[in-house]
Amino acid sequence: MAPSISALRNALSSPAAYPHTPDRIEFEQTHISLVALAPPQVYKIKKPVSLTYLDFSTLERRRHFCEQEVRLNRRLAPDIYEGVVPIVETDDGLRVDGPPDAGTVVEVAVKMRYLDPDQFLDARLARGAASAADLDRVVQTLCAFYESHPSTPDVAEAGRIDRLRAGTEGNFAEAEAEGHVGHLLSRPAHEALRFYADHFYDQRASLLHRRRAEGFIVEGHGDLRLEHVHLTDDRIAIFDCVEFNDELRHLDVASDVAFLAMDLDRKGHPELSRRFAQRMADGLSDPALQTLLPFYKSQRAQIRGKVHGLRAAEDEVPPAERARSRAQARRCYQLALRYAVAGPEPLVVVMMGRPGTGKSTQAEAVARALGWPHLASDRVRKTQMGIPLHQRPDAATRERLYADATTEATYATLRTRALERARRHQGTVLDATFSRPTQRAQLRSTLRAADVPYVFVEVTAPDDELKQRLRRRSTGDATASDARADDFEMLTERYEAPDALEDPRHVRMGTEGTPAQTTLNILKTLIRLSN
Repeated sequence: MAPSISALRNALSSPAAYPHTPDRIEFEQTHISLVALAPPQVYKIKKPVSLTYLDFSTLERRRHFCEQEVRLNRRLAPDIYEGVVPIVETDDGLRVDGPPDAGTVVEVAVKMRYLDPDQFLDARLARGAASAADLDRVVQTLCAFYESHPSTPDVAEAGRIDRLRAGTEGNFAEAEAEGHVGHLLSRPAHEALRFYADHFYDQRASLLHRRRAEGFIVEGHGDLRLEHVHLTDDRIAIFDCVEFNDELRHLDVASDVAFLAMDLDRKGHPELSRRFAQRMADGLSDPALQTLLPFYKSQRAQIRGKVHGLRAAEDEVPPAERARSRAQARRCYQLALRYAVAGPEPLVVVMMGRPGTGKSTQAEAVARALGWPHLASDRVRKTQMGIPLHQRPDAATRERLYADATTEATYATLRTRALERARRHQGTVLDATFSRPTQRAQLRSTLRAADVPYVFVEVTAPDDELKQRLRRRSTGDATASDARADDFEMLTERYEAPDALEDPRHVRMGTEGTPAQTTLNILKTLIRLSN
């Protein structure tokens, strides 16, 4: 009977368990593997798990996939993978790579060379030691790899749209089954991502058929992340490809490229991400790659969110690591949705409308789903005047607070902050009435001059509903807005709604349904406008 993962870890914590008695031993763990780092060797053990996309439930299956891992990874890291070795139960305890006649083989491991952790691409980027030239070397390595491993009829089957849809639906189903929806991402975000996938497959069906027939479906890497790229002056090793599921390794080359490009975005290197993607498109003579990249980036971010979520649920993972995994899962799901609503560019979402429509509720929900800041005029206005957010000041103070000069300064701050974030390739959700055409025109002019995409979402509600909501505020709801029921006529008179000729990037959104349904409708609208 195979020992438990905790028993294996305890046993392999002893230098005597290894043939070379290492000076130090460290462990890394994922939801499917346990890795013992024992320089100058590394031993990777597959956990006895069975999931929807892999089956390591028996020793023979684990041995088979260990052999697959060595064979497949020698394509891009030929000198790293040394072979598959037994873990033997002896009278003196577990021994790694021990002679089979010394006891019973209870487990197997992939034996690898230990690599300097400072030279992994993620580590180099973190300390500012990775350059565009380094990424270009990766591009050259990958282009040569794809060109030397052309598509085959069996591999190309993975590019059929029904197969692609099935894989996408499987990810959505697993996020549901694992309890991620409503916990690590909201229900509207989840449904918006599903809508985006359906929209993509419908809109890009012709292109996807062509790519399958033209040989762009390859036996790739499948897990092309920064931490799987190791660079030295004389060598690039790209390792740890997907060995346990052909479906995840047989993919459009754009999907492989998207993983590393997404990882660069996620780690705060959007310029390098764009350069990498463009160089790959050029190197492979594949201009359509850029068209597909936002969707595949979104898919890859969702997969990382799922993986981090699974890790966060593992009892053997320390509590602090589980908390980090939950945070990482949320960020990955947010990133996936950002690709869906904004594509490769930053986006400014302007939630506008009369007070009481629910625009602030929606702005907060959309901002949370996307992981962008929610910049509200009510908060900016009061903060700049030094007034507590949830205090409704007296009439004289309100007169100063809502004077034209104060309002102009408030909207100028919103414009400046949105533009600053866009220049860092980051999106923003603005929340203000934008009741005057000049306020909207100034924002449009600022963003258009910087070539920053935007969408005005005008949130609406019937007058009776607005009056009722404003009356509820009068009973003491905590809100930064000072608008109340007795202000209704004045606020309505001041509000100059955009007309049909003002802006093609303006949409109206009613709030007749539940807040969650309205959020979903807004996200769907943003997806349609960006795709």
